[in-house]
Amino acid sequence: MNVRLFFLLLFIVSLQINVLGQSNNATLKGTIKDETGIPLDMVNIALKDYPIGTSSNRKGEFLLRIPAQKEIVVVYSSIGYVPVLDTIRAGVEEDVFREISMKILNQQLGEITVQEQRRNSGNVTRLDPKFATILPDASTGAVEALIKTLPGVSTNNELSSQYTVRGGNFDENLVYVNDVEIYRPFLIRSGQQEGMSFINSDLVSTISFSAGGFDAKYGDKMSSVLDIKYRKPSEFRGSASASLLGASAHFEDVALKGRLAHISGIRYKTNRYLLGSLDEQGEYDPNFIDFQTYITYQFSEKFDVSFLGNVAQNEYKFIPQTRETTFGTWTTPLNTKVYFDGQEIDDFQTYLGAVTANYHPNQNLNLKLIASAYYATEEETYDITGQYYLNELERNMSSEEFGDSVLNLGVGTFINHARNYLDATVYSLSHRGAYNSEKHLLNWGIKYQHEQIDNKINEWIYRDSTGYSIPYSDTEVSLFYSLNSKSNTNSNRLTGFIQDTYSLPVSSGDLYLTGGIRFHYWDFNDEILLSPRATIRYYPDWENKISFSLSTGFYHQSPFFKELLNTDGNINYAQKAQRSFQIVAGTDYIFNAWDRPFRFTAEAYYKDLYRLVPYQIENVRIRYLGEQEAKGYATGLDMKINGEFVSGVQSWASLSIMSTKEDIKDDGHGYIPRPTDQWMNFSLFFQDYLPGNPSYKMQLSGFYGARLPVGPPNSERYMDTYRMPAYRRIDLGFSKVIISAANPVSRNLLRHINDMWLSLEVFNLLNINNTISYFWVSSNSGDQYAVPNYLTSRKINLKLTVKF
Repeated sequence: MNVRLFFLLLFIVSLQINVLGQSNNATLKGTIKDETGIPLDMVNIALKDYPIGTSSNRKGEFLLRIPAQKEIVVVYSSIGYVPVLDTIRAGVEEDVFREISMKILNQQLGEITVQEQRRNSGNVTRLDPKFATILPDASTGAVEALIKTLPGVSTNNELSSQYTVRGGNFDENLVYVNDVEIYRPFLIRSGQQEGMSFINSDLVSTISFSAGGFDAKYGDKMSSVLDIKYRKPSEFRGSASASLLGASAHFEDVALKGRLAHISGIRYKTNRYLLGSLDEQGEYDPNFIDFQTYITYQFSEKFDVSFLGNVAQNEYKFIPQTRETTFGTWTTPLNTKVYFDGQEIDDFQTYLGAVTANYHPNQNLNLKLIASAYYATEEETYDITGQYYLNELERNMSSEEFGDSVLNLGVGTFINHARNYLDATVYSLSHRGAYNSEKHLLNWGIKYQHEQIDNKINEWIYRDSTGYSIPYSDTEVSLFYSLNSKSNTNSNRLTGFIQDTYSLPVSSGDLYLTGGIRFHYWDFNDEILLSPRATIRYYPDWENKISFSLSTGFYHQSPFFKELLNTDGNINYAQKAQRSFQIVAGTDYIFNAWDRPFRFTAEAYYKDLYRLVPYQIENVRIRYLGEQEAKGYATGLDMKINGEFVSGVQSWASLSIMSTKEDIKDDGHGYIPRPTDQWMNFSLFFQDYLPGNPSYKMQLSGFYGARLPVGPPNSERYMDTYRMPAYRRIDLGFSKVIISAANPVSRNLLRHINDMWLSLEVFNLLNINNTISYFWVSSNSGDQYAVPNYLTSRKINLKLTVKF
């Protein structure tokens, strides 16, 4: 009820603010075309130094409410075209009309220019990177936090940048930065250890995301693809920010008459402040730091070489002291107290370097050669002893002992030990090409990859409850869980693809067909995979702006490393690729409401999954059951509406309905929910500003995720049918622009600052206890109780951002 009331009040206030602000506005409308007179869609129209903007539709038309009686600068921009700046001063409620002509940016790469001249892909969502800089985010994975608000994407952990898509797991998502594949850590067990995501939002120029049905040019994963491009700077710029969660800075510049361009960023994060709100109290000392750089040298108009580099070190140190958690029901309120000894020390280091040679002899042909190297060393070490007390609480509110312990249900001791080490090295050499003709857009690529992974696992858990160890034995002391193994892999992969986008002749509208095929060979299991994929997109020439798409194909995922491990830590050399056949049908409808543009998108999908490797999830750690095999399915409907709910600023809401189940071969239990079976997800990103003074802004993100399945520790997979509580969270941000081009300062100390703003963020606004996993304890009678591991409570963060 509180959540509903909050959104209702927020909606009413926004409407009132919007109505009050109309009297000080004017209307800007017009059309945008290229030099040949062809209308351009998806052109960004933004007001410089204001949080206001929109985009053009299929006919190149746009409409935007702008401040009146002020001199404003309107910026028209689109990748592949020279930006256009227009200065306007309009009267109150005046209609201003503009006809904008945009020139092709000749120094842009042919491949990128070709893509932007084509219709927008029906299965790829393109996001403005500026949203990542303003979204309230506790995980310091700004781009991923933005992705989590899209349909089909779900999350239940604000401390992690990981996400699941349409019933898949974290390992089923592809991430590219400048065509280089990015890998997630191997040994990470919880969001507390994870640190920062690879993607530095200060360096990003474009964000493209597909939740399924993506083309053959992308890799062999079964769920999603996130394609990030870092920008090539054209002038000196920089930024810096600092908050209670850390700090970051970036610099970009050009030299040698524009031939040499570089953009570099450094980030530091410590989530000690957030972790202090957890039930588990102690000395948290997390330190995460990374440095990235992207350097480009232009040898000629047709040839350039670039380098992408990253160095990251994530250290997590924790000395636990006490923990107290209250849980249970009204009829049986319970409380657990734990007293700790010991510590945990984790160290995760990653290094990445990639050199790209790019040759485009003419506007229609682009050729790339990419050599990359990735190295990671991970250490997870801990020895933690705990003594717990399980108590039943007084629930009679009239009693003086209300909330106090009235009955001790059990006491016990546990010891957790781990010495886990992993070294991973990945080298790759690839070629990618694109050729554009009048009717065709041909893409191809081939890649060789060498992988070497050394893994050593030594972890065990001892549990003692009321004087005897679990599991109980008359003759010896047994461990509750133990795993001790050494494994290594040394293998080679060869992958490639070819695909063509063809413009089909139709009497009304535009029809595009994209067809392609991937191949994948891995010498470790001597398996060859073929993955044909096809997408058809139709843009009818109707008065109503609507489009349709249909995608189908095979999406196979060859094992990388974790899927090869059996539950005893040994490698399953016979493990084959997980396979799926997918079909996705979607529609996209653009309409006007309140004289402002809105877009509604919907996609229905079905995934036929087979040769699956079952797994279990604890927090963000995936434990594969490599000796088992399953078949399954995932089906659902994703919907999103976005537009100017408040004039001039974009907001959106996403709703997903899904079911995913699997049947483990020969276990006799039929179909059971997969670990990511979440029947409903809702997410919201909302923006607003103060009428007449848009330097005061507000951003809100909200999430609701239905109950996920979970089971007892070390249990059989079919027992994972208990459901943890739903995930509910609202983060709210307020900001005040202190310095901008519209409000410059003349003081010497600040004369080089172009923008400065101060943000106040409220994480977990409603202070909801969200459960991420369970700690299981035993009573005197031997019954097991699931003690919830809660995520962070309400916290306030102050952040200062400067751009120069």
